[in-house]
Amino acid sequence: MPSVPQRLKALRKEAKLTQADVAKYLNISESAYGYYEQGRNEISISGIKQLAEKYNVSVDYLLGSTDDPAPLSQQEKDEAEFQAFANNPTLEKWYKELPKSKEEDLEKLRKMWEILKDNGEL
Repeated sequence: MPSVPQRLKALRKEAKLTQADVAKYLNISESAYGYYEQGRNEISISGIKQLAEKYNVSVDYLLGSTDDPAPLSQQEKDEAEFQAFANNPTLEKWYKELPKSKEEDLEKLRKMWEILKDNGEL
């Protein structure tokens, strides 16, 4: 399977973009992006995610783990996000205690959540 640098270069060329175009999209220098395509530096996780979205491919495809470029379905993305949440050690205690909470406490929590969302804090 192709390496990450090979995939980056192929996808960029397929999209008819220059290294400068992609660097600007990632908010990095053109030379920094060029090093990614040369394999001299490794791209960040956030950069991989951004490019997977831009090129409409899966992160696994971009990383060379699969030859299937199809991005995850919304259901698969939701499941991955849930698993990341459920397995987060800093949230583990809260996550385990939540089902044991009284319904009135859960309702208060829902209201606080909505207030935070409405205020743009989430």
